[in-house]
Amino acid sequence: MSKQDSIIFKTAPDGTVLVKGKDGVFRPEETHTNWARLAALTDEEIEEWSQTDPDHPGTNDEFWANAVIVQPGKEAISIKLDKDVLGFFRQQGRGYQTRINAVLRHYMEAQKKAG
Repeated sequence: MSKQDSIIFKTAPDGTVLVKGKDGVFRPEETHTNWARLAALTDEEIEEWSQTDPDHPGTNDEFWANAVIVQPGKEAISIKLDKDVLGFFRQQGRGYQTRINAVLRHYMEAQKKAG
């Protein structure tokens, strides 16, 4: 994908996805989601849908039986990141350092599995 074809977006504090237009202005992304219908769903309906979703298997007690909670200690460091990388995470709001850590952890675990 060339830089001209790329889509630039950010998330507003309320969770609205904003897309940068050709004029440089960020506007809410057009959506075809029926938010009122989704908001009206009962917990039972959501649970029923989740059990039949082939792309998302359920998370029952058996699924969580072997879950491992990872809570290693944190260590404050000084790190230099590219401005655009840091900006990307900061645009997503509070918790950006935790998200950066999660991305790094995912990479670390993938490397460990790869051998």
